[in-house]
Amino acid sequence: MSMNADPQELAKFGDLAHKWWDPEGEFRPLHDLNPLRLDWIDAQVRLPGKRVVDVGCGGGILSESMARRGAEVLGVDLSVKPLRVAQLHAMEAGLANLAYREVAVEALAAEAPASFDAVTCMEMLEHVPEPASVVRACAALVKPGGWVFFSTINRNAKAFLLAIVGAEHLLKMLPKGTHEYARFLRPSELSRFARDAGLDVVEFKGMEFNPLSKRYRLTADTSVNYLIACRRPG
Repeated sequence: MSMNADPQELAKFGDLAHKWWDPEGEFRPLHDLNPLRLDWIDAQVRLPGKRVVDVGCGGGILSESMARRGAEVLGVDLSVKPLRVAQLHAMEAGLANLAYREVAVEALAAEAPASFDAVTCMEMLEHVPEPASVVRACAALVKPGGWVFFSTINRNAKAFLLAIVGAEHLLKMLPKGTHEYARFLRPSELSRFARDAGLDVVEFKGMEFNPLSKRYRLTADTSVNYLIACRRPG
């Protein structure tokens, strides 16, 4: 199985790994977004007691928050340094219901199909060469009746201006080069990937940033950052 990962992307996030848990650092947008996406996921899945895999977990911001809500969480990633940071942070927090593995989602899907009540894959699809392959693997990992959640960035002029020009160059919310516009995904494309993988698309939500209040909120506007909730029939 060839690895569905971009070595440059892995290196980029690896170089920043030591800053992952700094809420005022390069990953501040993830810290700011996390309460929104956590509550949204929890409202669908009811996390306590559920088995969840967080695909592309990075330094573990979402993984750890889901474990704190009572889920049994496995975080997976292919970038070694962020995984080490995640493991250390979880160890310091004493979270026995949280584990991490360096493994490709496609390999995990072949090893443990239909093993999880929910699968999360946040802010990852725009960083891999073949996002459809990730979607298929996520669909294979979830149990019948289970939930799969994705978040990514739309591909249009507004998203280019806000997510790249604004966030990376003007507001400096993210390091320059964090995103590549050509890898952004339209909701219609992600919906097609999900349906082709056997998932039912249940809901879309936009995540909107207010530069004045510096806060995010969930909206119906999916023109830039958006979330999608899917279910595996069964």
